[in-house]
Amino acid sequence: MGIIIWLIVGGVVGWLASMLMRTDAQQGILLNIVVGIVGSVIASFIFGAGINQAITVNTFVFSLIGAVILLAIVNLVRRGSLR
Repeated sequence: MGIIIWLIVGGVVGWLASMLMRTDAQQGILLNIVVGIVGSVIASFIFGAGINQAITVNTFVFSLIGAVILLAIVNLVRRGSLR
């Protein structure tokens, strides 16, 4: 059951991050899930919030910040601008 929740929350976080970075039209649901999960891993390194913690408002926001950072890095590499 935990992996299903990770996929759902990862999809929501990835979707919100792509909306904030205006890359939503370029991504599908699978890429949104990947961005959300990788964003939570990035957040665990930056903020020290463990990835195995329960899903709270704090971990959700940290994951969202990590996903936005990931999309900003991808935009820098791909286009040379943060957008």
